[in-house]
Amino acid sequence: MAESRRSAAPDDATAILDLPQGEAPVERRRRRPVGRIVTVTIVVVVILLLLAAVWLAFRAITVKNELESAQGIVAELQDGADVRESLDSLGRHAGAAADAAGDPIWRLAEVIPFAGPNLQGVRLAAESLDVVANRLAVPAYDALEAESDEPVLGRILPAVDDATPEIVDLAEQVADIRESDALISQVRDGLDMVAPVMSGAADALPLLPELLGGNGARNYLLISQNNAESVGLGGSAASQTLLHVENGSIEIAGQASSDSYRDRTPVDVEVPDNALALYSDYLLTYINTSASRPDFPTMAEIAIAHWNREIGQDQIDGVISIDPIALGFMLEATGPVQLETGEDLTADTAVDRLLNGIYLDYGQYWQAQYVDAFFASAAVSIFDKLSTGDFDAMKMAGSIGEGIDGGHVMFWSANDEVQSQVAPLRVSGILPEDNDESTAVGVYFRDESMSKIDYYMKSAISVDESCADGQRRFTTSATLNLDIPQAEANVLPQYIRSGHWGAEKFRTQVYLYGPHGTTVDSVSVDGRLVTEVQHDLDDLGRPVAWFTVELAPTESGTVTATFVGEDGEYGPLEVRSTPMVNETDVETSGEGCSAR
Repeated sequence: MAESRRSAAPDDATAILDLPQGEAPVERRRRRPVGRIVTVTIVVVVILLLLAAVWLAFRAITVKNELESAQGIVAELQDGADVRESLDSLGRHAGAAADAAGDPIWRLAEVIPFAGPNLQGVRLAAESLDVVANRLAVPAYDALEAESDEPVLGRILPAVDDATPEIVDLAEQVADIRESDALISQVRDGLDMVAPVMSGAADALPLLPELLGGNGARNYLLISQNNAESVGLGGSAASQTLLHVENGSIEIAGQASSDSYRDRTPVDVEVPDNALALYSDYLLTYINTSASRPDFPTMAEIAIAHWNREIGQDQIDGVISIDPIALGFMLEATGPVQLETGEDLTADTAVDRLLNGIYLDYGQYWQAQYVDAFFASAAVSIFDKLSTGDFDAMKMAGSIGEGIDGGHVMFWSANDEVQSQVAPLRVSGILPEDNDESTAVGVYFRDESMSKIDYYMKSAISVDESCADGQRRFTTSATLNLDIPQAEANVLPQYIRSGHWGAEKFRTQVYLYGPHGTTVDSVSVDGRLVTEVQHDLDDLGRPVAWFTVELAPTESGTVTATFVGEDGEYGPLEVRSTPMVNETDVETSGEGCSAR
């Protein structure tokens, strides 16, 4: 057997030698191609990765440049650039940025650790700007500008319906990616600018069809508050207008004034006993004083009850409050409107005319019908202008925003879903229920003179925040100054002078609401006829210090309360107050507490 094995060896060698030239044995023939394939594959992958990196870098530069250009256009738009041209340009840059960040290579790279979340964040920012500009803003503006007999607000509903699902989805994705710890500062800053816009749009847009009567006809009670007679949230509820809204069309379905309500018994609205102790049953008996408590849902329910009891059994789906100051802002967008009297009302004249001039012309109580007719004419004329779409959309958005921020515009909805979205917003007229987002202090005034003297009233508020011995202290002061000489007050019309004391003196109740979780530590007063009434009541989950300030012309009075709570987490200090005819001077100070 051994011999046989040895004799086979030369045959094998011969077989090898007999192979065609250049041909290797089977084992070697298999190894060399595999090695080359692996090498080539690695080289190809590296090249592809390098190309992908170069491509991503190119795309990133494109996205960066387009987003920066878009940001510049937004700034120009805010400074008054042509809306049509700006929106077109914004749409082009936003679309280019979204296209650059949305290609397959970019999307694949989003799985890479650390880099991926940043790429995703940039893409979402670009896509958000694209959908807001090209799917919502441009179509909505085109609809507003189009010549059509269709109601102006009804024209924008298709654009809203089209853009809403994508905006809601993007808003959720933006909120999710902001939770990533991998985001670099530049990406996080960009998302921080986009996120509030997207979250706000995602909350508001689904509600628009409901609010504008796209889901069926809706009725809204519009209350015009008269700041010349200060009452808590603004002024006396001088006039009320029933608006019928259907598919964006707005029609005036009824009107009333304070003189329309003759029943002098309280309406059937549940209000806490402490609120009645602060504001008396006047809160429920007279629609003029329905705004006394600084809680707009309370006012809305009281106003609806008055309307249903004495004007008409209408289904009311929401309540809107607006004052002449807000109307002045809106007239900046609409331009002058002509009243039924033939008089032009402008942004510059609205406040003076509606809050003082009309009383100088018709200043006796028996002339109330002329005053009411003037207010009604103003409301009709302005809403006629709004319904036609004949206004600057960008200016109108800014005007309404300014009105909301100042407490001049408020809204309440009978629809629970809508109201839940509205409640956290400034437009709700609701004080915050905690100190998380802000530490709110409230200062509210209520005229008790039966007068329109607050056209001449000046006001100032100061809040000093300090910390000591584990306590947080908020020292809050309010000063009123009746800025009119006695001789001038003596010749004021009856409507403006006090119904109780003529021009001798004027009485204002002042209510200081402390932050949540605090109590009243001390109170003080300064003035000839300035007194503390009570400081051991709570309302809306807050401690309240209540004062009476009686002023003769030129006099001033100051009230102060210090609220104390345990030191801890408090949001930034915020002051909310009655929107006065003359803007209140607000000053806040503090030594800088460590825990905020």
